Amino acid sequence: MKFRKKPVVIEAYQFNPGGGNSVANVPAWFVDALLTKKIYVHDDQQHLGINTLEGVMQADVGDWIIRGVKGELYPCKPDIFSETYDREPEVEHG
Repeated sequence: MKFRKKPVVIEAYQFNPGGGNSVANVPAWFVDALLTKKIYVHDDQQHLGINTLEGVMQADVGDWIIRGVKGELYPCKPDIFSETYDREPEVEHG
């Protein structure tokens, strides 16, 4: 049997310290995960530890941190991310 992944919208943030990400562009859910220790920065500032449903996983610079449909967090390598996800169009409010 073959299966197709259901189309769902996720939130993601690319970990790139010193790469031009301004604090204003850091999503609130990522900041909350840092404050609640669901995500922590290693001493070298180049790796994150992420408490996932499967245990602690490491994210490297350039990896995407995904917030799933139930708020779960997990890292994803950039090549897998680009093959799996398309950017959702921005919705204008007003």
